[in-house]
Amino acid sequence: MAEAHPAAPVGREFNPWPVVIFIVLVCLAVLFLAPTAGVLLSSVKTTREIALGDLWSFPTRLYLGNFVEVLNKPAVHQYLINTLLVTVPATAASIGLGVLAGYVFAKLPFRGSEALFLVIVAGMFFPPQVILIPLYRLFNAVGLIDTLYPVILIHIAMGMPICTLLMRNFFATVPNALREAAILEGASEWQVLTRVALPLSLPALAVLATLQFTWIWNDFLWPLIFTQSDDKRTIMLGIVNLKGQYLVAWGIQGALSLVASLPTLIVFLFFQRYFIKGMTMGAVKG
Repeated sequence: MAEAHPAAPVGREFNPWPVVIFIVLVCLAVLFLAPTAGVLLSSVKTTREIALGDLWSFPTRLYLGNFVEVLNKPAVHQYLINTLLVTVPATAASIGLGVLAGYVFAKLPFRGSEALFLVIVAGMFFPPQVILIPLYRLFNAVGLIDTLYPVILIHIAMGMPICTLLMRNFFATVPNALREAAILEGASEWQVLTRVALPLSLPALAVLATLQFTWIWNDFLWPLIFTQSDDKRTIMLGIVNLKGQYLVAWGIQGALSLVASLPTLIVFLFFQRYFIKGMTMGAVKG
């Protein structure tokens, strides 16, 4: 008796959706990168080339005079220093307060802690424009207008909600057995936080450090409102205020934009390994 041959496999129907999604993503990527490409091209061209409408073509030769002029401007040096004076303490303080608050909400709950946690996290959804005028009047009354202190304080306050939320969620995943074992060994709550919880939270801290540093460094609104003199401006305001003698210096502004983006790029590359791990926390079960 002849053996029956297996039936031929039925051909699969073509699914067009992966191709459609890929094309849409490529189009979105091109639209997203187009402004960056325009800035890059303008930074290596002369003002004359840009004024003649020759922006999107590749230059026949690279003109690095824009970068030389930017790096030799004392005002640019002051913009960078001011931005660092705002970004570094505001990032460190907001993350530090978020760590303390997140640990308390996760491991040391008290009566009303859930309501207080919701109040703090609600600050993430608060439009900054609503508090702009009251804050201006407050800082004007205490004589802090045209200083960097209002910008630092506002970024600390506005960064606390996201820092508290992320750190609270991370500390909640740390087994209580580790904390209890450390306490049985005679450790205080501060030692449990600094020697047990914080070393485990490097991915979460990397995410917060990258996000906070980038948001504060690139902020335009609050320095615009609270600073007036040129020696108090941050780098984002400095880009807008760089102008030529008769027209906007597009090449110089493009060069300064690229220089201003380097610190955030360096921070991301430095925390990249922890950042990617922190963004995927909880996505895969061990």
